[in-house]
Amino acid sequence: MNNVRVGVVGVGHLGVHHARVYTEILGANLVGVVDVDEEKAHDVAENLGTAAYTDLDRFLDETRPDALSIVVPTVSHFEVSRKAMERGVNLLIEKPVTANTQQAEELLRMASDRNLVLQVGHIERFNSAVQHVREMVHDPIFVQSRRVGPFSTRVSDVGVVLDLMIHDVDIILSLIHSEIADISAMGRRVRTEHEDIASAQMRFDNGAIAHIMVSRLTEKRMRTLEITEPERYLMVNYETQDVTLHHCVQQQGRGLVEVVEHPVFPKREPLKLELQDFVRCVRDGSEPLVSLRDGKRALEVCVEMLRQIHGDVTRSKSEAICL
Repeated sequence: MNNVRVGVVGVGHLGVHHARVYTEILGANLVGVVDVDEEKAHDVAENLGTAAYTDLDRFLDETRPDALSIVVPTVSHFEVSRKAMERGVNLLIEKPVTANTQQAEELLRMASDRNLVLQVGHIERFNSAVQHVREMVHDPIFVQSRRVGPFSTRVSDVGVVLDLMIHDVDIILSLIHSEIADISAMGRRVRTEHEDIASAQMRFDNGAIAHIMVSRLTEKRMRTLEITEPERYLMVNYETQDVTLHHCVQQQGRGLVEVVEHPVFPKREPLKLELQDFVRCVRDGSEPLVSLRDGKRALEVCVEMLRQIHGDVTRSKSEAICL
């Protein structure tokens, strides 16, 4: 296959970086960007030497892309994705994949029927520290994640569960290879009409427990993942892409001595790794690291957390955890 013809739909805060990175990837050819804001679309296109569009149909007709990044507000993910897939376009859809699980199921069906690559933009999976830890972790018994920071008006269409917590849910589901036994969650609105702070716990059939804390009201910014195994403890700093490993060794005459290690590994831009994976999958027809099934499962978990936070507690426990 020649260079993969790619485009970006939605060039706001994150979409502009998708467009930039595509111009830096070997094997990708950025054929255009689409945004309802004409000035924004032209500014991004001019800076990157590509074409600007405000109409998706016209863009699809004129450029005939092989693949698209969908970086529009969540409420528009399904309709934009469906329209592109009907024309045989492979997609990377930013998280959360859709506004509800029924829409995700429909996209799964369309992708299967048309043999299309459908990847979900869970960028933390491509964090160099996370990828390094994935090779080390074998038996997590307790996982704790904190993703907190100051208030920002940038994200207004969803609360912290679908904006922030869904990252951690996806990471935890990729590390703990067991079915979920139980979910509990709480949160509250403070600055917006959605939940601005939330805490959730997941218990798994194999006995593992995970706890997640997210907030957009905390003046100190923190992005960490802590993993406890029977004989060691690992901590990931998402922002610095650093890993710290703690374990104890028996030393003669001194008893147990704590050893702290700081593994050294290459650090790369997560978004570039993510889009390289997407382009490779489109070119080779292979399965992406984060498939739509992964995105759908993370969404299902978050929907149950939102149900508990905001109400609708009539659904049975067995139904809630059959994810």
